[in-house]
Amino acid sequence: MVSFPAELREFPGVDEEPHQVPITPELDLHTFRPSEIGELIPEYLAECRREGIRSVRVIHGKGTGTLREGVHALLRRMPEVESFQFPAGEGSGGWGATWVYLKARSSAVQPGENPQ
Repeated sequence: MVSFPAELREFPGVDEEPHQVPITPELDLHTFRPSEIGELIPEYLAECRREGIRSVRVIHGKGTGTLREGVHALLRRMPEVESFQFPAGEGSGGWGATWVYLKARSSAVQPGENPQ
């Protein structure tokens, strides 16, 4: 799980415990502010790779497209992203979601990682 401080949540003050986000093949950004995606997405996708999840559906919503554009710009700069598909497809959220395909994690231990 990825832990986020209380001040990063949509409704600060609800409780002071870190917000736990379960690592699944789906990341719904509706409860996060656009300013949070710069840290959230790289951390979340790194955890997905550690868990062996290589396809992640990122739900950004349709809206004005600002959040989607920010997500896509971030994904383009991430070396661990093999590719992404937008729109996600008829049964996967269409224009409101993007499929992200992650590169396989190398078997070598990366700096700062614990060997498994």
